[in-house]
Amino acid sequence: MSKQLTELQERFYQIINNPTLSPKQKNQWLALEAEASLPYMDISDDIEQAMKDGVICDMFEGHAPFKPRYVLPDYAKFLSQGSEYLELSPAENLDDALNMLNIIYHHVPSVTNIPVYVGQLDDMLMPYVGDLSDEEIYQKIKRFWIMLDRTLPDAFMHANIGPADNIICRTILRVDAELKQIAPNLTFMYDPAVTSDDLLRQATSNIVECSKPHIANYPMHAAAYGDKRFGIVSCYNSLPLAGGSNTLVRMNLKHAAEKAESAEDFLNEVLPTYSKLMVELMDVRSSFLHESSNYFKHFLATEGLIEEGRFAPMFGIYGMAEAVNILMEKDGQSLKYGHDIAANELGHAISGKLAEIVEASPVKYGLNGKAVLHSQGGISIDKDVTPGVRIPYGTEPDPVTYVHATAGHHKYYTSGISDILTIDETVKSNPEAMFNLCKGAINMGYREFTANVASNDLVRVTGYMIKLSDIAKYDDEGSRKNTTWLGAEAACNTGILDRAPRVVSFETTPVYK
Repeated sequence: MSKQLTELQERFYQIINNPTLSPKQKNQWLALEAEASLPYMDISDDIEQAMKDGVICDMFEGHAPFKPRYVLPDYAKFLSQGSEYLELSPAENLDDALNMLNIIYHHVPSVTNIPVYVGQLDDMLMPYVGDLSDEEIYQKIKRFWIMLDRTLPDAFMHANIGPADNIICRTILRVDAELKQIAPNLTFMYDPAVTSDDLLRQATSNIVECSKPHIANYPMHAAAYGDKRFGIVSCYNSLPLAGGSNTLVRMNLKHAAEKAESAEDFLNEVLPTYSKLMVELMDVRSSFLHESSNYFKHFLATEGLIEEGRFAPMFGIYGMAEAVNILMEKDGQSLKYGHDIAANELGHAISGKLAEIVEASPVKYGLNGKAVLHSQGGISIDKDVTPGVRIPYGTEPDPVTYVHATAGHHKYYTSGISDILTIDETVKSNPEAMFNLCKGAINMGYREFTANVASNDLVRVTGYMIKLSDIAKYDDEGSRKNTTWLGAEAACNTGILDRAPRVVSFETTPVYK
């Protein structure tokens, strides 16, 4: 071309001419570049410096946010009342319900431009089952599941089922194990007062088969949000139903710890200082969304499917392992996170301090005026820092020790925490071991139980799913799935493929019962 191009125009052409991107993916990437070309919102010099230092990260939500990060519409209300905006009458049968969901999903924006929450599907769909046979339900759910993966091919899309036993719940588990798709992600709600061991066994057998679903501690989540008033979305984020998260800002605890003189200084000075900046940045970002973007004039709000007061900013943290190890060294100790009791206890103390700070820090647009604490699972550009409060990849102890080391964190992270246990493939010949490990971890206080099985093609990265076979051919062929490139980048940068598979045996897991 004869004309000299600006740097931004060069990036546009790089996207347009990229041979591995589909036309739809090019549209999405171009839109992100356009949004990022805007000037950033007004922030203080201290926040700007903290972001430059890598202590605070805004998660690349855009310089002028016009949609919440995560949206959890009340789909059950949508099915029962229909939609004036979408010109839809209330659902009368299962075909109506599935068709209406297919329609509305394309009108639910999120940070990914694809819905991160597709609903508590068994609760939503059971009223429309009528006299359909099990086989008829299976065929309809299977077609629905394939449709989701093919039309919304993004592994951050998340469905929920459980804790009650019903034909929709059982059928979704059957279909998910059979199809082994990256999307939708899936959480099974487990409530020991409601869920039979037989149903939990089917869910944990699915994990052995395809590394899904997550198993959520339903009573713990319900205590925070209310019975049936929340959902698990995206990776493993617990948020209010009919609301969501307006923004997610995260703190790199590793870099914060590097600025501390000691563990005491970190807890009493450094952590409160950066937490204050976190709140300031959350307020700046959420204020633009709520006051300038006109998002809450969208039909989801005007038809009562979301409520502005049920959105909250997520106060995310990551790098707990590195922070603890740095602080231990500064205090003259060589103890390591995940392996030594004193180091683990320091980690629990940091989580407790963070929860205390978040509870004491009002935000401008929050749930009851507060943010929600989140153990953030990392992103694909994170180098030399461990997601959330996990034990560093390649150094994980056996699953029982892992659970004991990290269970103390889970009570603090209202909006989600996930420890990914990588289990040796020998569990396939002993699925009862996975059942016992899951049940024991929940009894120990795990908010969410998540596991990969080493020999499965379908694996978790931070919480979203990828196929190793897709990554292997991505550089040459690209992928129809929007999140494959993130998984490929994470495999290169963050060491997810270095996770150490550990054997879990029937003999060791009953200690949790």
